[in-house]
Amino acid sequence: MIGHDLGGRYEILTRIGGGGMALVYKAHDVLLNRNVAVKVLRQQFVHDEEFIRRFRREAQSAGALSHPNVVSIYDVGQEEDTHYIVMEYVEGNNLNEIIQERAPLQADEAVRIAMQICDALDHAHQNHIIHRDIKPHNILIGKNGRVKVTDFGIARAVTSSTITQTGSVIGSVHYFSPEHAKGINTGEKSDIYSLGIVLYQMLTARLPFLGESPISVALKHLQENFEEPRVANPHIPQSVENVILKAMRKNQIERYGSAREMLLDLDTCLRPDRLNENKITFSGDSDMDETRVMPAIRDMPKPIAGNDRAEQTAAANTNTDTQWNDKELETKEKSWKKPLTVVGVTLIVLALIIWGFIRLLDSLDVPEVKVPYVVGKTFEAAKAEIEEAGLQVQDPVTREFKKDIPKDQVFQQSKSNMKVKEGSLIELWVSDGPEMETMDNYVGKLLQDTKDALAALGVDVDSQIKSDPVFSEEPEGTVLKQTPEAGADFDPETDVITLMVSKGKETVDMPNLIDQSLDVAKDLLKANELVLNDADILYEASYLHQKDYIIKQSPFEPNEKVEKGSKISVVVSTGPPADAKEHKFNFIISPAEAGKTSEIRILYSDARGEEMEWDKPRQIDSTRTFAVTVVVSPDTEARVTIIRDNQFVETMTITYDEVAGGSDSSTVTIPGNEAPPPEEPTQSEVDEDNEQSDKEEQQQQQEQQQ
Repeated sequence: MIGHDLGGRYEILTRIGGGGMALVYKAHDVLLNRNVAVKVLRQQFVHDEEFIRRFRREAQSAGALSHPNVVSIYDVGQEEDTHYIVMEYVEGNNLNEIIQERAPLQADEAVRIAMQICDALDHAHQNHIIHRDIKPHNILIGKNGRVKVTDFGIARAVTSSTITQTGSVIGSVHYFSPEHAKGINTGEKSDIYSLGIVLYQMLTARLPFLGESPISVALKHLQENFEEPRVANPHIPQSVENVILKAMRKNQIERYGSAREMLLDLDTCLRPDRLNENKITFSGDSDMDETRVMPAIRDMPKPIAGNDRAEQTAAANTNTDTQWNDKELETKEKSWKKPLTVVGVTLIVLALIIWGFIRLLDSLDVPEVKVPYVVGKTFEAAKAEIEEAGLQVQDPVTREFKKDIPKDQVFQQSKSNMKVKEGSLIELWVSDGPEMETMDNYVGKLLQDTKDALAALGVDVDSQIKSDPVFSEEPEGTVLKQTPEAGADFDPETDVITLMVSKGKETVDMPNLIDQSLDVAKDLLKANELVLNDADILYEASYLHQKDYIIKQSPFEPNEKVEKGSKISVVVSTGPPADAKEHKFNFIISPAEAGKTSEIRILYSDARGEEMEWDKPRQIDSTRTFAVTVVVSPDTEARVTIIRDNQFVETMTITYDEVAGGSDSSTVTIPGNEAPPPEEPTQSEVDEDNEQSDKEEQQQQQEQQQ
């Protein structure tokens, strides 16, 4: 995304943040010439209609608000599969970063921040918008101290559906209200509860509820009391603690009635007359939503059944002097032995039954054994120890992901430190280790896109991703190899991911081929793995360069970085043009004074250039001959100037026509100031001097080439 012009208008500059649903980039609005923040829906959600609806709902929710403490929405758009929201860019930090850096904050600073959040919530609630995810991460603090509430991604209108989606609760569990944790409809007071937690965290540098899992934290919101702020930080004024206690009541009725009411309380809580006010109390000083133990009900009168009541009434109304028939009385007196026989037989039968039952219990009596403590042991070792004790492991075993417990280690058992009947079942909970993700195939993708995808899985890009740059034929920044490989399981929180990344083709420094012979140039290019084809060798005449020496090189200049295998072109000299002419001046020069040393400098101008040094200055103490060869082109002339002891002595010129007329060489004598003219040298002396001058001239040319 970096460098991309989103929608043809927003130039993406750098990534500044991101969450589980979207990535946030700093961008430049080229149309209005201002910096903006662009929130882009993560690629894995572009085909998920639910996420797209939530993403659009954020723009609609925040776009309906206009308040100095709410981040403004500028634009919403879609480019192919990229859904984005353009919003106000706030230069500064989010509140979570400030808390991590320097909490606990001073009471006046925390109250000032909370008041601005309250003001933003009051505006949202008046527009029937509930934020539902108030937490420090969604509070931006500008460099000017202005507080901005952002991320209305799960906000909803108060008339919309509940916050539960397919059995899960949307939001950040550490800042849940109790009703939010239950998954029931949430109202304005849920935002007030969450703000109370934010204020608590700013002043104590800790969260009121912590747990091993989101569910345990949610249950604590429902069932447990939190440590009061002044216990964690005694410097908090009582009036400020009262604000937190009221905002965080589990019973909604006992919280602030609105964000405006809380704002007014915050506005006065730091007045001197309120700092040491009495601690706030509530009816019964107990939250209605807390879990309670109900007392048992005792000494209740035993209810009278309907038939018993009728019998008692009948008995009460029966005349005590009821008349019995004499015959019936006589019959009963005679038959008293029969019931006695029945009772006796019944007692005997019961005695036999009891005796048999006791014998049965004796036969079924199972000895008790002590349950071994196996937490912390591997499952196989724990199972073996339990079975050795005469117990059994309940099947199936409960397995859960635990990032802090090694895989296959028992972290809980149903019974311990007690005796149970031999053969009893013991339930074990075994760790599956940290929850693993499956590694995708990133080979062939760009490094930044790979980092973004891994960051979405929870990987810390800075500490867990290692790049190994190598030269290759692939474009720069392309992933060539990855460890772990595609399809492997890895822990996104701890595992280190190594990516071999292309840094393009290997480069070399372009050698300087100018004034090198063609053969030497070919060897230099071959040594640097550069290519010179015969078709890329061009020839042209040159006054300055010897035949078969390089005049030009392209397309790369000397010392420029060049990829290995690149093609090079050169221009090679064929020597002077065919119509060029040469003429040799033989200068016979004596010292200025006989017997003394003079310094001789020779300058020449011809087709090769102007005022060029023929050679380095020469020291002479006797007459010497200097042979200077010049090259002339048509319609031009050559010129040679002699300077002795830094004084001009002589200038000789010759035209192209003179050379063309047959003047191949000439001799010029320059005597000393006082000495008589030297005798004309013999032909052998001239030839000897010419030979010496030719050698010196060749030596000079070789030095210039080097």
